[in-house]
Amino acid sequence: MAIEFLSQSDLTSLKNEIDSLFNRLYPLCRSILGQGYRDSLDILREYVPFELEYFKSGVQVLNWKIPKEWIIEEAYIENENHEKIIDFKNNNLHVVNYSSPIDAVLPLESLKAHIYTSSTSDIAIPYTLSYYKERWGFCMSKKQLDSLPDGNYHVCIKSKFVDGALVTGQTVLEGESKKEILLSSYLCHPSMANNELSGPLVLAMLYHRIKNWKNRKYTYRFVINPETIGSIAYLSAHGDELKNSLHAGLVLTCLGGKVDSLRIKHSRLGTAPFDRLVRRINSFNLDNYNTSEQSAAFSEFYKSIEITGKFRTIDFLPNEGSDERQYCSAGFNLPVSQISRLSYGTYKEYHTSLDNKELMGIDTIIDSANRIEALLKLEEMEVYYENLYPYGEVKLGDYDLYPSVNSSGAKSSENELLINDPDFVRKVMYILSFSDGKTPLSEIAVKLNSNEHQLEIVSKILVEKGLLKEAL
Repeated sequence: MAIEFLSQSDLTSLKNEIDSLFNRLYPLCRSILGQGYRDSLDILREYVPFELEYFKSGVQVLNWKIPKEWIIEEAYIENENHEKIIDFKNNNLHVVNYSSPIDAVLPLESLKAHIYTSSTSDIAIPYTLSYYKERWGFCMSKKQLDSLPDGNYHVCIKSKFVDGALVTGQTVLEGESKKEILLSSYLCHPSMANNELSGPLVLAMLYHRIKNWKNRKYTYRFVINPETIGSIAYLSAHGDELKNSLHAGLVLTCLGGKVDSLRIKHSRLGTAPFDRLVRRINSFNLDNYNTSEQSAAFSEFYKSIEITGKFRTIDFLPNEGSDERQYCSAGFNLPVSQISRLSYGTYKEYHTSLDNKELMGIDTIIDSANRIEALLKLEEMEVYYENLYPYGEVKLGDYDLYPSVNSSGAKSSENELLINDPDFVRKVMYILSFSDGKTPLSEIAVKLNSNEHQLEIVSKILVEKGLLKEAL
């Protein structure tokens, strides 16, 4: 049975729970396959009931092949006095992830070819990996490397490669619609906080938040996997299913750090639901709205937008980022955006031992979960319609929606007052033109310099006339 996170209202208890979960996960030596990943996944499954799927070593997944599992027992460097100057047991970043075994004595100059340091900090231990080409290596701070005296050093890495299995996890919360929203993150980096654990921790919080909603319009699919090769394996099994069912998706990564706003990396499409929704939020101006005329839905929208705040945005980049690169790859081209906070590659602690709990911040990832939940609730409120006669313009006169007489004289009925109003006819024609099942009513309202409450009234008339249907 999954452990329930405490209510968000009990903030102190929630922080303690997240802190405890972080402390259990942080020290584990994770990789794309292996015991550290499996142990981490087992811990996370105490909070989210992921169903597991296994992809054996050697299995072809799309253009990739699942590698062997890496098992490491110990790794260290000793000086001539048999003193360990670095030890994998003290910090698992000290060894290049997926290092081959070695036991040798080398002079310092030869050893340096196998030592990796950070390019952004003299005191940080870098995270370095070599999943797909056999090599061995160690990582230390530049300050430590520069302090090493000449001499011979004993290097030892006790590791091996065995046939194993890559593991992915997914769970689903059913909604009124079979259309799905995907929330995906990764769990494969050793001993890093913002770039590793912030995503899974927020994913777990969101699972419990969404599970406790009174109503869910969409079905929510939660996915966890090793980054890149894991999402590729997942797509090899579920890609066609996602192409048929997915309404929208978010890849959760780097959601901690002392940055005030969240950042959306747009999907490859550029028009995915969260791409459009964020543009709407960023362009929102309360001065354009007469709040006395708004519906309850508008009130909820305004409250949610206060929580999310404005977003930083970047366009889709295929050469950097996280698993959105796989979901958005040309053949799948899924409507998946990426959401982050202190984003990868933009801070000096990235991929180093300095990416720790203090940098990430427990309060910050709780705030990120709050903002993403508000964003999801906004998407739940979005209304999508589909024009039932999309080929050519509808002959509106046949539906008593267009004036039959072009006259400025007095009108004989209330209906004529309506259909002779150019603004009404304009709204009708805009709604029919842009209602393709993918463009929300709120976006059509922006095009009209109107608001969705006014358009909802017109849309219901079009539904009654048999010209429009709600699309989910």
